[in-house]
Amino acid sequence: MINAVNYEVDHRQMVGALAGPDGNGPFPGVLICHEGNGLDEFQRQRTQSFADLGFVAFSLDYHGGGVGLTNRAEINDRLGELIEDVERCRTVAQAGLDALLSDPRVDPLRIVVVGYCFGGTMALELARTGAALRAVVALHPGLVTSRSEESVKIVAKLLVCVGADDPFVSVQQRLDFEQEMTDAGVDWQIHLYGGVQHSFTHPRTNMEVVAGLSYDEAADRRSWTAMCNLFDEVLART
Repeated sequence: MINAVNYEVDHRQMVGALAGPDGNGPFPGVLICHEGNGLDEFQRQRTQSFADLGFVAFSLDYHGGGVGLTNRAEINDRLGELIEDVERCRTVAQAGLDALLSDPRVDPLRIVVVGYCFGGTMALELARTGAALRAVVALHPGLVTSRSEESVKIVAKLLVCVGADDPFVSVQQRLDFEQEMTDAGVDWQIHLYGGVQHSFTHPRTNMEVVAGLSYDEAADRRSWTAMCNLFDEVLART
């Protein structure tokens, strides 16, 4: 069952989505950061998909109201606010993490984060704060940051999945990100999918009029498998 969670951050009333397995735990926790169009029904169902894997899963809300947006100008305005203010972006991400950690079933020592599109960028910024995360998975994210020097604080293992034909992520940006992570001593990997564009995990993109957005079933499946493999590695009890 997916439950709505109300919380306030960034002068907005947020409505996240929470789901988890039966029992009292402790269970590993996963924070999910949605795509730019907001917490639509497809992305809300992702919460249940992670719960089915044994996580207490919380999908944060970074637009407000916990709903999907269809107006491109409205989406871009909100994303612009967060892109231009890294501290605001990190505050919104931390509020989502705090909401997840407030669930008594969550094991605070086994936390991972998954982000899609700008949500992936947000997940990477959260990692740069030094948050105690086991892993961060960023799917078709933006890779540019104004705080590259703070990547030395990252303790999570990183997995970035991106399309080779993503027009929003240039080859140079990928190379710069690789160098940034290497210089910071981060445990990182990038999975690059040939012929794949932006937002390849969301079927809605095939109905969009935005050039460069396209769902790709194979890349979606492969990135999910890569993510699960990383989670198995970092969350294994020893």
